Amino acid sequence: ACETLRQFMIKAGLWKDRVARRPRPYQPRYRRDCRGELIQIDGSKHWWFEDRGPQCTLLVYIDDATSELMHLKMVESESTFAYMEATREYIERHGKPVAFYSDQHSVFRNSRASAARGDGMTHFGRALDALNIEIICANSPQAKGRVERANGTLQDRLVKAMRLDGISSIAEANAFLASYMARHNARFARPAFDTRDLHRPLAPHDDLRSIMVWREQRTVTAALTLHYNKAMFILEPTAISKALARKRVTVCEYPDGRLEIQHEGHVLPYRQFDKMRQVNQPAIVENKHLDAALMLAKQMQAIMPHHRKRNNDAPARRDQPLHLFPEPEPPPKIDRRKLGGSKLKRGLRLSDEALRERGTLSFVQRA
Repeated sequence: ACETLRQFMIKAGLWKDRVARRPRPYQPRYRRDCRGELIQIDGSKHWWFEDRGPQCTLLVYIDDATSELMHLKMVESESTFAYMEATREYIERHGKPVAFYSDQHSVFRNSRASAARGDGMTHFGRALDALNIEIICANSPQAKGRVERANGTLQDRLVKAMRLDGISSIAEANAFLASYMARHNARFARPAFDTRDLHRPLAPHDDLRSIMVWREQRTVTAALTLHYNKAMFILEPTAISKALARKRVTVCEYPDGRLEIQHEGHVLPYRQFDKMRQVNQPAIVENKHLDAALMLAKQMQAIMPHHRKRNNDAPARRDQPLHLFPEPEPPPKIDRRKLGGSKLKRGLRLSDEALRERGTLSFVQRA
């Protein structure tokens, strides 16, 4: 019978009854009592300059108690360095809030945390922990609806305001956002239930520029070198660095692109040897085989251009003005239909056979 089959499918998880298909209810909650108790943060990727500029991201900091825009910053992408720089500016202006409320973006939460990979905290989370600021991740977009609704309002009103002022770049937008926030808060902000402000001043030992950094541990070799992001850093043989063989040091990347190697508060001088820039050893090809080798090399480059990448867990550096790790240009997209299709495959097959007969294919592949 149909009903018997439906009950079997429900038990097996292949069918949902009408109650299970109903959308989950998201009930409202009360605002926080005090200003600075909970700050909702989010990044909104949008065509903020319409057709006058590139697509970029607006970082929004809004107070839960008052719906007041606390800080806005236009950046290229939603990355750790962008949030570090924006949060530093926020704290310098308002002080330290009790907690930040965010989504489950990789900047705030490490979804791949395990016992082997440490405590599971992100680099941004460690910086907030050093400042005694709590970071809370929402379970759903509806839970942080205040900042989500603010994003919708900004995508409507801020876009038009920047169009009227002729703003078409990130630098111009960041200079304009302070005046826009004043007008926005005058219309949409509301007084808090409690008049206290829970923002805390910075402690004497709090140095924001040294806390808001990307930190990783590396081991120094016996030759006073260390490897970081497919680059070798050679420590200058000073009295401090000579004693660091086989010991751990800290590599610190700053949002402005600077990189320091530290050990117990000491900054170690170094020089960089980038392994991504080295040239492969050329092949040894006889003159009479040069034409065949060049033809095969061109065909191989057309199908699979040479493009090496940095480490997958390296930070996104689009928001850093300068840094030590330039990425190679991505390969252009190749339309295989324009390369001749079956004719190209037949040419490659003939070239491979010709080079194997002459014993030069191995040299080209090594090159």
